[in-house]
Amino acid sequence: MKEKEPKPSRFQIWKLAARPHTLTASVAPVFVGYALTLRLIQRHRDEFMMCGEDENNTCPNTTIDLIPTTIQFAAFAGLIQISTNLHNDYADFVKGADTEKRVGQARATQKGWLTPYETCRGCVVCLLASLFIGMRYLIPTNKQHCLDSSANSNGDGGSSADPIMVFIVISSLFNAVAYTGGPFPLGYIGLGNISIGYYGLGDLFVFLYFGIVATLSVPYLYLTKVACISPLEDTSKILQLLLHPFLCSIPIGFLATNIIVVNNLRDRHTDIDAGKRTMAVRMGAAFARMEYLLFVVGSYAFCFYFWLIENESVRWTTLLPLLSLPMSIQQLNAVAFGKKDGQLLNEHVGGAAKLQLVYCILMTAGFLIANNSR
Repeated sequence: MKEKEPKPSRFQIWKLAARPHTLTASVAPVFVGYALTLRLIQRHRDEFMMCGEDENNTCPNTTIDLIPTTIQFAAFAGLIQISTNLHNDYADFVKGADTEKRVGQARATQKGWLTPYETCRGCVVCLLASLFIGMRYLIPTNKQHCLDSSANSNGDGGSSADPIMVFIVISSLFNAVAYTGGPFPLGYIGLGNISIGYYGLGDLFVFLYFGIVATLSVPYLYLTKVACISPLEDTSKILQLLLHPFLCSIPIGFLATNIIVVNNLRDRHTDIDAGKRTMAVRMGAAFARMEYLLFVVGSYAFCFYFWLIENESVRWTTLLPLLSLPMSIQQLNAVAFGKKDGQLLNEHVGGAAKLQLVYCILMTAGFLIANNSR
């Protein structure tokens, strides 16, 4: 008879449910966005200095203003990921995907260490905290500052809602519970059958929100809140300024997506039994391994693209992410080249997250060095 696994402490149980080994996936891209925003400020400084022309008026310290914005969005992104993880812990259990046959890391609800109600309650607390950050800091525009920054402006100060950030905040909250779906809370509004992950859209979700959105949000918030560029009236200008940050977000999204690729490759056999139609289930293990390989190769290929378009004096800084290449070889051998499968892939879920983290750190360092060299 199999010996019963000892129950961890309460703190360890909640830590396990939050899945800290992959939490950097949502936060690390935000700090790349911070470095990209400093790059925008430096290259468009005259364009962004739109404060009033009277001698007593002073422009805000844009670098200092950027730090709280970065921290606020990083906290929002991290809480959304924790909410997603907690809801997934609950929903995979009640939908039958997490059973005693599970080969992945232990899940708190499946082990009986947390009840489904407790896991849902933790998810709701994190969602409410992220909603507060979104409503208080991300959605409102800095209308008073923008009015003061325009020499010809007149009108009332205050705040109004940024429609782009409204969409990002609301869609992030929805996706946190729609990723796995289940009876709570979507079942109460007749959407219990909706599931991003079970429909095979998890890879796309991670790429968009843990790559594109996480990287672009800080530069976007700077442009709209500090530089006072209207997202509705100056859409083309914002798109032009965000083109380079968007290109930088693509390799970050590739590496973030690989976290879920490894996860789904490992769980594909039990996912079939649960009716979970991930890409690894739909397309097979060979496709998942090739997807992992292409995303790793693609992320490093972007380094050379940035090297080609960067100024000659600092173009070497675009190649700094290549220093993470040795880490990627170990992951590629295990995942892409089929050396490991099933439970042996557990360490490589966290390994994919570590690779993305180091890549982001090196990319951030490259932008900071380039900025200081000008």
